[in-house]
Amino acid sequence: MPKQVSIMGHKEFIALMAILMSVVAISIDALLPALGIIGRDLQVSHPNQAQYVISAIFIGLALGQLISGPLSDALGRKKVLFIGLSLYLLGSVICISADGIETMLVGRFIQGLGVAGPYLSVMSIVRDKYSGTAMARIMSLVMMVFMMVPILAPALGQLILFVANWKGIFAVYIFYAICVATWAFWRLEETLRPENTVPFKISNIVKGTMTVLTNKTTLCYTLAIGFIFGALIGDLNSIQQIFQGKYAVGDLFAVYFGLQALAFGVASFTNSHLVERLGMRRLCLTGAATIVTASIALFIYSCFMSPPFALFFVYGVVILFCFGIMFGNLNAIALEPMGHIAGLASAIVGATSSIIGIVLGTIIGQLYDGTLNPLILGFLILGSLAFIMMYVEKSAHTRQQSAELAEEQAS
Repeated sequence: MPKQVSIMGHKEFIALMAILMSVVAISIDALLPALGIIGRDLQVSHPNQAQYVISAIFIGLALGQLISGPLSDALGRKKVLFIGLSLYLLGSVICISADGIETMLVGRFIQGLGVAGPYLSVMSIVRDKYSGTAMARIMSLVMMVFMMVPILAPALGQLILFVANWKGIFAVYIFYAICVATWAFWRLEETLRPENTVPFKISNIVKGTMTVLTNKTTLCYTLAIGFIFGALIGDLNSIQQIFQGKYAVGDLFAVYFGLQALAFGVASFTNSHLVERLGMRRLCLTGAATIVTASIALFIYSCFMSPPFALFFVYGVVILFCFGIMFGNLNAIALEPMGHIAGLASAIVGATSSIIGIVLGTIIGQLYDGTLNPLILGFLILGSLAFIMMYVEKSAHTRQQSAELAEEQAS
């Protein structure tokens, strides 16, 4: 690596971390307006098959986390970051040259493997440089900048479609990745000290996986994350067909999707003010209960008449607001007992929950039949399962706290 030109300033560091994380979001959301066009151009046998373009990148991201996490601890943050961005560029080139859905899915999978590098590198770099409340504050600022991407990316994709075809979106991906890589190459320092490196071993991954699966809190919340993530992927898979197919919003799709995504960002900001007062577990349970209640109400309505667009739009805002409240807290609780293997546990929890979410979300998307019922039932069932997992863990957690308190009083 070249010698650093200068020490990166605080604001520049936050901006770069947010941009690196945004590679994931822009790779998903900017492509949403083009899914129908891609399906037609690649001659898929059923319109729902275009949804696999979304699922494929998530599969790559899930598996990539298992590799990038341990590699980052072994080789350093910057090396894994650039390996990931190189893979991402390769996947983008494959996608832009695709003349069939199979080639497109291969390219998207490689893109997913690639974006795992920047995603996990950001988490590791921030953890290397900061700790405690300082780390929490930095990550909050990073996430606030990062949340602008899902709001703006569909509009970017729609804008590109006005002047070019869907391949233009992948061309922008390539340009974006090169710009980010150049910025990081010259300005980002390696944050992993040589004495803190951990050799890459399959045995460490196996041992870490067993540790995760045998801890009740981590296991229950990993499953809960998977269920909630599955509902979110189901929404991403179906939303273009619902907005542009069922409700015929046309080019306004980017606007409506961006407004719903804004609810996610507002919730993330709101959570930072509520979490100390109400606690992570209570907020997660309340969020899941709200998803279930809203889904029951809309499903009953849809049994008698087709929900108007305004009602479905408000429902989506409520659901994404709950997601925004829950996601950070779910991950924090899952990793709470894993301090001794935080990096590896983060990769395992992320990969496991992602695989669960991808399978369930893909099923929801493939069940789309021109009505809202598959999506609503997906939110209802998966929200209920997440609530059950969190309630079981909370009951066990409360019993454990009571036992520890009784033991302290007895001594």
